[in-house]
Amino acid sequence: MNRTLVIGDIHGGYKALLQVLDRANVTANDTLIFLGDYVDGWSESAQVVNLLLELKLKQKCIFLRGNHETLLVHWLRTKETNKLWEYNGGDASMKSYSQLSEIEVQKHLDFFDSLMNYYIDDKNRLFVHAGFTNPRGITDEHFEESLYWDRTLWELVMSMNANLFPDDILYPRRLKHHSEVYIGHTPVTHFGFTEPTNFANVWNIDTGAAFLGKISILDIDSKEFWQSDTVAAMYPDEEGRNHK
Repeated sequence: MNRTLVIGDIHGGYKALLQVLDRANVTANDTLIFLGDYVDGWSESAQVVNLLLELKLKQKCIFLRGNHETLLVHWLRTKETNKLWEYNGGDASMKSYSQLSEIEVQKHLDFFDSLMNYYIDDKNRLFVHAGFTNPRGITDEHFEESLYWDRTLWELVMSMNANLFPDDILYPRRLKHHSEVYIGHTPVTHFGFTEPTNFANVWNIDTGAAFLGKISILDIDSKEFWQSDTVAAMYPDEEGRNHK
C-alpha cells in the first residue's frame, strides 16, 4: 500500500515521533510530508533531525520549512542571543546542538537549507507550514516569511460560515486555488481540539506537541490518523514550552 502521510509539528519530541511512526506502521512505500517545526521545545531536536535524515535515505520525504528552523539556523550561524526564541523552546535546541561536532552541525545546516517553503502535489493539494496571505495564491505571495509565520489563514477558516461554497461570491479567494491545504504552526489545542482538524478545505495537523499535546500523522487520502502519547509525558523532567 502506497500512502501519503502528512506529519505535524514535532518540536524536539524524538521519542513521540518514533512512537507515532510505529503506530502508523510507516514503511518505505509511504511518502512522508513533514510540515516543519522539527526543533525547539523538548530536548531532542538534534536527534529528530538525524531521524529525518535517515528516513530520507529510505523513502520519499518532503520536508517543509517551519519558523523554528529559521530561528535555530540564525543562532547556529551567528550565535546571536534571542531571549524570546530561547524562552519558546530555543534553549532546549541550544543544549541539544551543543553536543554535536562541527561536521554534524554543518550536515544539519545543509538539511535546513534544503527545506521547501511549500509543496503542491499532483492533485493540487497544498502543503505549507503556516499559511499565506495573498488572495492571488501562494505563488504570488510577496512575503516569504508568511509561509512559515502566518496565522490568518487558520483564523479565517475557523471563523467562516460553514454554508459557504467555492462558487459563492463571499468565499475567500485564498481558498480557491487548491483542492486542499495542509498546515501546522498554530496548535489546534489552543482552540479546544485534540486531533487533526478541518475547516473549509484546510487541515491543521499541529496538535500541540510543543505544549501538552501530541504529534499527529494523517493519511491525506483516507483521513485516517494516528497520534503519539502526550509528548510532555515522555519528557517528565522538562517544561517544553509550558513555562510557568
